[in-house]
Amino acid sequence: MPTDAIQCKPLEVAVGDKGIERAIKHLKRKMAAEGILRELKRRRHYMKPSVKRRKKASEAARRRRKRSKMDLVA
Repeated sequence: MPTDAIQCKPLEVAVGDKGIERAIKHLKRKMAAEGILRELKRRRHYMKPSVKRRKKASEAARRRRKRSKMDLVA
């Protein structure tokens, strides 16, 4: 069963006069926005399909709770 290939555009960060530390921070922010860090963590270990289904369901429940809480506040 082949996995879905993810098509990503290359991330580029220009290192200007602000320094390398600022460029690294900017790169990390871009990677987090693209979801690359989450994907790396997910692929680090094999997850059984049953565990994957439970995790997917719990994440959906968490998002529903968060959304309903935000609806009550707003």
